[in-house]
Amino acid sequence: MGTETTDIFERLRNGEIISSDDPQAHQLREASYATKELLVQMNNSTNPAEIRNLLSQMTGSEIDESVAVFTPLYINYGKHTNIGKNVFINFDCTFLDLGGITIEDNVLIAPKVSLLSEGHPIAPENRQSLVPGRIHIKKNAWIGANATILPGVTIGENAVVAAGAVVSKDVPDNVIVGGIPAKIIKAI
Repeated sequence: MGTETTDIFERLRNGEIISSDDPQAHQLREASYATKELLVQMNNSTNPAEIRNLLSQMTGSEIDESVAVFTPLYINYGKHTNIGKNVFINFDCTFLDLGGITIEDNVLIAPKVSLLSEGHPIAPENRQSLVPGRIHIKKNAWIGANATILPGVTIGENAVVAAGAVVSKDVPDNVIVGGIPAKIIKAI
């Protein structure tokens, strides 16, 4: 199927690099502005049920009542984020989800965590393009304060990402990683 007939959001989910001159590129900003309207409401709410409801509208999927989100939370699209049960998302997190973000059950996300499922090419002539890379955080992982998870990274089950870490490579199950770039500190 050609670029002209395939939805730009589906192409991102499939890992396709989107050129800045893509005929559908304008849809990315339009969708982000629509999400921002919901974010303003959500980030001004103190009602947990209302926060989950607005997040459900952003993601296009039901957010379980066991999920707790301490706002503010920033998301640029939303429809490519999947959140499991019993997830805790603390204050001031940023999710760039055009490349896809999956957060499984029982995950803890500390304040100021950035999940960045999209980036740009290194080559200056292509830098305006968008390169998606799905982020997957497996069950019972704990992402420490101010950690950054980069595109294409999977965080293993029961893994711990230390505060301030920058994770650029997959993290195995049952380990603690830390540093810039993040490296295995020890097994759990």
